[in-house]
Amino acid sequence: MIITISGDIGSGKSTCGKLLQKKLGYSYLSTGAIQRKIAEEMNMTTLELNLLSETDPSIDKKIDSYTRALDGSDEDYIVDSRLAWHFIPSSYKVFLLCENEIAAKRIFNDDNRVSDEETQNVMQLLDKIQDRRQSEKRRFLAKYEVDYMDLANYDQVIDSSYLTPDEIVEMIQDGMSFYYGDGPAK
Repeated sequence: MIITISGDIGSGKSTCGKLLQKKLGYSYLSTGAIQRKIAEEMNMTTLELNLLSETDPSIDKKIDSYTRALDGSDEDYIVDSRLAWHFIPSSYKVFLLCENEIAAKRIFNDDNRVSDEETQNVMQLLDKIQDRRQSEKRRFLAKYEVDYMDLANYDQVIDSSYLTPDEIVEMIQDGMSFYYGDGPAK
C-alpha cells in the first residue's frame, strides 16, 4: 500500500506523513527533502531551484526518479510529494489544503524547519511561498500536463488550516478505511 500526500506549502504534509508513518509502520519518502538537499548542494534557495528547474529538466528528472521507482512496489510507503499521486496512480491520494497566512505562520514559526528562504517576517515569506507555488504549477503543467492543485486528482482532500496533525492523520486513516472497506488503515 502506498499513500501519497500532496498539498499546499505549509499544509502539514511532512508532519502528517511522518506521524502516519509511525502509526502504520510504513517507509517514508519526502521529495521536498530531496529538493532541499539538491538546493543546498547547489547553494540555492528552494525558490531559486524551482525557477532553475523550469529550464533545466535534469533537476526534476533526478527528484522524480525516486518516486517513479515506487510505482508497482510491494513495500508500504508514505510519500510526501506534490506529484507522487501522478507517478504512482494506484496509491491512496491525499491532498492537504491550508489557508495561505496560516501556512506562512507555520513555516515562519517552525524552529525545526530548515529555512528555505531568508525572510524577515510572515508577509515576506507568504510572497515567497506564492512565488514558489506559481513556479511549480507552471513547471508541472508544462512538463507533465498535470495540475497538482486540481482536487479531482485525489481520493481525499482535507483542509488542515485548523486541525492538529493527529486529527488529520485520523481523517486519513478513516478515509482509507472507507475507501478500501476495512483495509490497511485499521
